[in-house]
Amino acid sequence: MNLLFLTILFPFLGFTILAISQGRWSENISAIIGVGTVSLSLLTTICIIFNLYCNVGNDMTFVFVQDLWTWFSINDLCIAVALRLDGLSLIMLSLITGVGFIIHLYAAWYMSGCEGYSRFFAYTNLFMANMILLVLSDNLLLMYFGWEGVGLCSYLLVGFYYFDFRNGMAALKTIIITRFGDICLIFALFMIFDQYQTLSVSRLLALELKYSSSYHFFSDTTWISFMLLIGAIGKSAQLPLQTWLTSAMVGPTPVSALIHAATMVTSGVYLVIRMNNFFLMTPNILYLTGVIGSLTIVLFGCSALLQSNIKKILAYSTISQIGYMFLALGGRHWGAAMFHVVTHAFFKALLFLAAGSLIYACRYEQNIFKMGGLYKSIPFIYVCFLIGGASLSGVPIITAGFYSKELIMLKTLINHDYFFLFSGLIGIFLTPIYTFRMIFIVFHGSNKIEPRICNKFTQNFPLVVLLLLSTFIGGWIKLPLSVDIVGTDTNMICNYSQVYFEIASGFLVIFGIWFASIFWLDSLNSIERQIIRPRLPEIVERYIILLCYYGWGFDWLYKLLFVKPYLFITKKLSYSDPINIIINIFTSLLCWLKSGLILSENGKLNWYIVSMNIGAVIILIMILTYNHM
Repeated sequence: MNLLFLTILFPFLGFTILAISQGRWSENISAIIGVGTVSLSLLTTICIIFNLYCNVGNDMTFVFVQDLWTWFSINDLCIAVALRLDGLSLIMLSLITGVGFIIHLYAAWYMSGCEGYSRFFAYTNLFMANMILLVLSDNLLLMYFGWEGVGLCSYLLVGFYYFDFRNGMAALKTIIITRFGDICLIFALFMIFDQYQTLSVSRLLALELKYSSSYHFFSDTTWISFMLLIGAIGKSAQLPLQTWLTSAMVGPTPVSALIHAATMVTSGVYLVIRMNNFFLMTPNILYLTGVIGSLTIVLFGCSALLQSNIKKILAYSTISQIGYMFLALGGRHWGAAMFHVVTHAFFKALLFLAAGSLIYACRYEQNIFKMGGLYKSIPFIYVCFLIGGASLSGVPIITAGFYSKELIMLKTLINHDYFFLFSGLIGIFLTPIYTFRMIFIVFHGSNKIEPRICNKFTQNFPLVVLLLLSTFIGGWIKLPLSVDIVGTDTNMICNYSQVYFEIASGFLVIFGIWFASIFWLDSLNSIERQIIRPRLPEIVERYIILLCYYGWGFDWLYKLLFVKPYLFITKKLSYSDPINIIINIFTSLLCWLKSGLILSENGKLNWYIVSMNIGAVIILIMILTYNHM
């Protein structure tokens, strides 16, 4: 247990060594350092889990705090560098180090031959260190340090191919949009310290805050919860701060897998669960969390349905699946949300890494309509997409995604949250449609590209591991979560209505796959497509398609409200800066006074006599005026 700090130290050392090397070492040495330090962090995590299992068994209510040193102390503000290990942070630590190691191993092959090979692993190692710091911190300010570190690394990795101007703009977009959420989060920390005089997670959780009717909408607690929520949706790319995630797809594919599966987008979910006592005090903000998740599921499931770039399809699917987690949080189903975080990490990492192999095989082509008929040429990648897509869709019994998604939906049904339930069911229908649309277009139909075949161990072994975890094997991870991470029992009494609901949702998934096959599997009759196709006015259909394709116009709206006014102001300032004008006025006034003083000292006696007389007259007038008053 005392080795907990090593999980952060190892990847940070890897970053330091690779940064000092400045790319002078060979790719093999850089890969050994980059992958090796993450593997050491994973081994340390395994040792911690084994130690915990020997001491506490399956009890997820344990708490271990490792105090390292005092960061700084100013009056009542004492910030300690301390790490907290409990059920929630252990799940996140295992997920980050486990899936992160698999992605690093895959990246050793994928990034081979790319400019900046060692720089890539330096950035990803720093990414891992900051994410582990975020989830293990026992102090909110230290957690915020990791939170900002993750944002910095996302900027560096999204803009990794910096020679393309568009990549740099996507990186800027990523850090600017997430920065809005970060500002709200730091406001929440200020308010927490002002109200409770501490930023220690252990002390805040020990307060056992309870809901009271005296907490009105504009109370301090409500504002704290609201600011925490904005911070969470910024990092987790939820409505309306989701636009950065699709733009972030310009980075290397292993980076996309790292952001979507093991790090960054899950940090918002972690934050809400960690600070759940504040949200329990403000049920209106908690309900808003569920509403945001519900709308995100439906809106961006529709957007995924119309994309042509394979990575953007997966990006929109991530936004939609994180929406399920927020839906669960809105219903107070903390354990169900974490279970979906775990299974989503498995199948989404599988899909992104399989997409990386597909893109490599197709010579870095990402448009799915320029592919086709590839299941014969690259059958293993085809199987990976089938298993990953089935788990993403929630195909019953055989996939991990089914168990986590059904747990969320069953708990929502039991709580009678019908708005959340209806939104989730729409998502259950949409997900297999856009997922298998992608699979049918890429792997079936006519062959449009001749792929290059590559079967290296570092390429295929990570895919095999993730493929197994995306099946029902990943559903076994449900067992340690039978007791909720915040102390409430998640076991449910099985009844007939729940069984019927599971059967109905399973049929909904199968129906979605059949629906996708009708439209995008060339072997079926095109007459069936015309029967099912909705009859809408052409202009209505065109605008709906454009809205879905462009992510419901959020980029256009933000450009209109923020980007264009900012550019207009900067353009005006470049011609006439008002601050510069004010400064110039004072400068001109001083120059005028200087010129007057120079003229007054001209060396002429008569001028001095006249000046003295004028001064005397002015003084006399002032004295007479004062006496008169």
